[in-house]
Amino acid sequence: MSIKAALSKPFAKYINYTIQKWAKAPVATQENVFKQLISEAKNTQFGKDHGFNTIKTYQDFTARVPVRDYEDLKPYVERVVEGEEDILWKGKPLYFAKTSGTTSGAKYIPITKESMPTHIDAARNAILMYIYETGKTDFVDGKMIFLQGSPELEKKNGVNLGRLSGIVAHYVPKYLQKNRLPSWETNCIEDWETKVDAIVDETLPENMTIISGIPSWVQMYFEKIQHKTGKQVGDVFKNFNLFIFGGVNYEPYRAKFENLIGRKVDSIELYPASEGFFAFQDSQNEKGMLLQLNSGIFYEFIKADEFFEEKPKRITIKDVEPGVNYVMIISSTAGLWAYNIGDTVAFTSVKPYRVVVTGRIKHFISAFGEHVIGKEVEQAMEEATADTETRISEFTVAPQITPESGLPYHEWFVEFENEPENIAHLVKNLDEALQKQNSYYFDLIQGHVLQPLKITPIKKGGFQDYMKSIGKLGGQNKIPRLSNDRKIADSLYQLKVTK
Repeated sequence: MSIKAALSKPFAKYINYTIQKWAKAPVATQENVFKQLISEAKNTQFGKDHGFNTIKTYQDFTARVPVRDYEDLKPYVERVVEGEEDILWKGKPLYFAKTSGTTSGAKYIPITKESMPTHIDAARNAILMYIYETGKTDFVDGKMIFLQGSPELEKKNGVNLGRLSGIVAHYVPKYLQKNRLPSWETNCIEDWETKVDAIVDETLPENMTIISGIPSWVQMYFEKIQHKTGKQVGDVFKNFNLFIFGGVNYEPYRAKFENLIGRKVDSIELYPASEGFFAFQDSQNEKGMLLQLNSGIFYEFIKADEFFEEKPKRITIKDVEPGVNYVMIISSTAGLWAYNIGDTVAFTSVKPYRVVVTGRIKHFISAFGEHVIGKEVEQAMEEATADTETRISEFTVAPQITPESGLPYHEWFVEFENEPENIAHLVKNLDEALQKQNSYYFDLIQGHVLQPLKITPIKKGGFQDYMKSIGKLGGQNKIPRLSNDRKIADSLYQLKVTK
């Protein structure tokens, strides 16, 4: 055992101790975060505009600070981007994380000197909690890779600007610098396909032990390795035993990954975003990710099925219930206040508080009042393909409101790794599984308002072709699991399998 591996165990024990300390006092921890946020920001422009100096309770806060999304907060953000100080948070931010906006082009999310360390600490602690629970340390001596955006940054009015994953690349600890791949030069390649090819060339001769990234893009990396070597990834990287991922649910990819790797590997799920690092998987034996309650983020929640009401009720962790679908609202040391990040989550546990991401509040199908969410279609696909040889590369779902004949239906665009012998049987199982997941969908099918779903097979590589066509191939980009319109569906229809 190396010195690095030996030292990781006592460090992991210490980190577990510090986490358990706040995890066992969750409400008090969040109350302290709330008070600190209000106190630190009371002299900012936002704090003055919203009477932070008079806010004493959470009820005061909800009365003075409405829930906002990026568009609502944009007038303040624009002033920060223009170089003004003390607008949303003290001084100027360290970085702007640039993300793709759906209605106004690029979004600029501030990252401050107070919020930046929470991104780094959470990623580190996820690995240390894995070490603490499993006792496994051999992987720390091997090479590790994170498929990420370019670390090259540009300046905007004196503030560094880039993709979150590229910003984080500047904070890899010195003791991991020699372990990290790819090289700086390769990481800076903008074209995603060229970049992945270069990463394959760099990693093939190495002792890879940790591989991480969004599953859909790691899948592309694995497929290129398999194509180049004619071997399964697990045979190429014999000591690869830990996959770290975030951004999407891994379950729809798990069977495909195990086939590409040739064996099972442990995995750690992360919940990072430009707005904050919200949670990570702290146990291999428990479902869900530990919500980071002591990271300068104050959390609020609104029931998803009440979110679009005129005045939906806002609650704190004290009042959440397991199994309920909530929209997550945050206030943070980055200067985001009662900010709707757009994600929906459900708690798997409240002792401690663990969550799973269930989808996006804007990504759903409710063309007929069914309000089907991402978690439900993923669970339905998982159940329908369980105990079968069918493997799915990617899929998305959209409503077909005006079919050429018959009743409307949900259309599933599916890229198969290996198509089932009897696709009609899969359709039947999938539809029944979705009816079980969503009672409104069940009623619409049983009431003959909708006909059972239909599957449109997409040619291999079709989803990558689609993402490339819209300039979103690779990086942190991912295909929405479902849509309430036909924008994506109509483009994918051009990529269907023709027989």
